[in-house]
Amino acid sequence: MQLRGIGPRALGAGPRTVDLFITLLVQAAVTMPFVVPRGPDLPEATWAAYGLTTLTVVPLVARRRAPVAVLIAVLAVGGLYKFTLDGPGQPLPYAGLVAFYTVAELSSPVKRLGIAALTTAAVLCSPGGNSNEMRELLFSFFVFGAAYAFGRFTVTRKAYLRAVEDRARQLELTHRIETEQAAARERARIAREMHDILSHAVSLMIVQAEAGPVAVRTAPERAEAAFDAISETGRDAMVQLRRMLGVLRENESPHDAPREPQPTLGGLPGLVERVRGSGLEISYEVTGPARPPGLDVEATVYRIVQESLTNVVKHACADAVRVQLAYEPVALTLTVTDDGRGPGTVTGMGLIGIRERAAAHGGTARTGTGPGGRGFRVRVTLPLAAVQTDARGKVPTEVES
Repeated sequence: MQLRGIGPRALGAGPRTVDLFITLLVQAAVTMPFVVPRGPDLPEATWAAYGLTTLTVVPLVARRRAPVAVLIAVLAVGGLYKFTLDGPGQPLPYAGLVAFYTVAELSSPVKRLGIAALTTAAVLCSPGGNSNEMRELLFSFFVFGAAYAFGRFTVTRKAYLRAVEDRARQLELTHRIETEQAAARERARIAREMHDILSHAVSLMIVQAEAGPVAVRTAPERAEAAFDAISETGRDAMVQLRRMLGVLRENESPHDAPREPQPTLGGLPGLVERVRGSGLEISYEVTGPARPPGLDVEATVYRIVQESLTNVVKHACADAVRVQLAYEPVALTLTVTDDGRGPGTVTGMGLIGIRERAAAHGGTARTGTGPGGRGFRVRVTLPLAAVQTDARGKVPTEVES
């Protein structure tokens, strides 16, 4: 089993505990030359030498609070040790390296430049008390240069980690905003669907119910048809509402949600027939070479026709309405025109929903007075993907052998 990250930081220690841990670690390193067996020709390991060596380590406890002062203190005590005592030497200036690393990490550029000059001078003087060889001088420059480089690398690493954390927080915020926007769009979509379903069904049921008593007295067979239409409209509305409410149930798993398909263009004749039962004279025609526009577009066209016919039944006082579906080279155009009393308001929820549905597919919706200044017309244009044709100008439906 491999253990990683064992240390004060891994255990959740604070900066002061980390500094104390580093100080004890350096103290253990400088103690080794005093406890290992020494040859008779080497300087004696005295308590005075050990005490002065310890004084070079103790300032490291405050290295974060005063990095420059700590380095100066370490260098001063180290110089005092070198020129006043003849004790055991150290393989590396551990305390000086840690202090120089801290200055490189925490100090300003001006302080780093001054300390670099001071440290260079100290390094140049240090070989004089030892071997006075160029090899020792180069090695000293190398280790202090490495300490400085590691200090600056730590600054860069911390800045990188902060940038990564900031980016992660920003991405999380962006994701949360996008999720909320998606939820708002879905709520708006469901609201449109429920408005269209309820408005259409209730309007037809009201018209049929109002016509029922009159038909009972004059034409009983028509009264029976009116009540059948009310029943059929109610059942259809219940099925569609059950599907919508199933989507909204939070405690229902996706596998248990209703899976009735969305309405398609194939359902338009049935929709027209149901509305025709209210007494309206409705014509429905399709022009141009039909081609599938996609399930989403088909559902949109169905809902727009449904809302348009509902508005005619509720507001137009019309006798006839015409529904036209035209397949054009690059677009599908839907037109619903009635001969009623014309536009009263063009800002109702139903008309707003029509415009939103068209815009969702990159299309346009125009509403206003019908031809000749009579009645009301809804005209919706939805773009279609380009369909390739062969050399004879036909839309290929299958591969020819």
